Amino acid sequence: MGVTVVIPARYASTRFPGKPLANLCGKPMIQWVYERSSLCELVDRVIVATDDNRIAQAVDAFGGDVVMTRADHPTGTDRLAEVAEGLDDELIVNVQGDEPLIDPAMIQAAVAPLLADSSIPMGTLKTPLTSAEEFLNPNVVKVVTDQQGFALYFSRAPIPYPRDFNDDVERRWPELATAKHIGLYVYRREFLLTYPQLKSTPLEAQECLEQLRALEHGYRIRVAETDLVGQGVDTPEDLERVKMLLSS
Repeated sequence: MGVTVVIPARYASTRFPGKPLANLCGKPMIQWVYERSSLCELVDRVIVATDDNRIAQAVDAFGGDVVMTRADHPTGTDRLAEVAEGLDDELIVNVQGDEPLIDPAMIQAAVAPLLADSSIPMGTLKTPLTSAEEFLNPNVVKVVTDQQGFALYFSRAPIPYPRDFNDDVERRWPELATAKHIGLYVYRREFLLTYPQLKSTPLEAQECLEQLRALEHGYRIRVAETDLVGQGVDTPEDLERVKMLLSS
C-alpha cells in the first residue's frame, strides 16, 4: 500500500509573500519540508504541488519531485485531489509547506491507523493542550474524539464546555477532555478524489474548518495522538524564530 506525501505550496500569502522560497539557513523553506517528510520510513514518495513556476524551479534545483497544478483551487485539499488523480498510491498525506521542522514521526503517527484499517477514509493528529489560553484561543483549533479515537467535532470554540468548572478554567484546564488539532492530514485516495465533489456544509462555513465537511457528510476521521508539535511559519518573525531553533 503506497504512501505519498503531497506538499501544497503557493507563492501568494497575505502575511508572508513568497514564503516557500524564504531562505532558511541556506535552503528554501520548501526544501526543509520536503527533506524532513522524506525521512518518514512509511513514505514512498514526496511531491510538491504548486501553481507557481518560481517554486517549481526551486524544487527542481534541489532535485525534488514537483507537479504543477491549476491556480484556481479554492482549498489546499482540492489541489491535493488534482495531484492524486495522477497517482496510484493508496494513501495521500497532506503536509503543510510552512512546517520546515516537521518531525517524520508525526507523519508516521497519522498514517499508521489507515495502514492498519482499510475502512478509515481520513486521518489527522492531535496533541495535548498546554494552557488555558490555548483552550480559549479561537486561533487554536480544538478536537474532541470518541473512545475509539475518531473525531466527534473540531472547533475554534472551547469544547467541551466545562459546566462545573465555576469559571476556574485557568486552574482546572488539564481536566478537559479535549486536545489541540494539528493540521496534518492523510487521505485514502478514493476518498480524496470524492472530497472536492462534496457540497460545502454549514458547520464548515461557520467555523472555517474544512475537515468539518467530511464529518457533516458522515465520513469518519481517525485522530492519532502525538506529543510532537510543529513550528509553523506564518510571518517573517516566525521564520527568524525557526532560524534560532536550527542554530541552537
